[in-house]
Amino acid sequence: MPQPSDLTRPATPTLRKPVAEDGAAIWDLVRACKPLDENSIYCNLLQCDHFADTCVLAELDGAVIGWVSGYVKPSEPDTLFVWQVAVGEAARGMGLGGKMLSHLLNREACADVDRLQTTITSDNDASWGLFRKFARTTGGELSHTPHYKQAEHFDGRAKTENMVTIAFAEAVKRAA
Repeated sequence: MPQPSDLTRPATPTLRKPVAEDGAAIWDLVRACKPLDENSIYCNLLQCDHFADTCVLAELDGAVIGWVSGYVKPSEPDTLFVWQVAVGEAARGMGLGGKMLSHLLNREACADVDRLQTTITSDNDASWGLFRKFARTTGGELSHTPHYKQAEHFDGRAKTENMVTIAFAEAVKRAA
């Protein structure tokens, strides 16, 4: 029988590397997290299979509740590019996005990383909030500039994506 303290203690998600079999559940999560781009189920399968070392899956009671996809940039091995962060509605407000980013930066695959990059549209308040808070809590320095532009790169079909860079001091990154 559960003890009263067990009923009030919040559950802690498990953070782990994804496996190929997680692709469909991740695709479902991303599709439920508007305004994220849905990509394709095949894209999520490849991320789980080919980029597992630089992706994080969060589970709670067997359900996928969070996802970070990323990769170390081939031309800049000191830079982790975060492609997507998805946090399911039931897991919002737990600080899960920051926990997944910290977990990822402390993996061996990110041992040489001293900066994180991502792109965010100007109107994506949730993503701006996550990355600004992450920069503050890790002591990183956040900068941003328009990068993939609506007219030049998207032929007017998508909004401009701002390149967001968080530069870490090595000691700070290890503490993340």
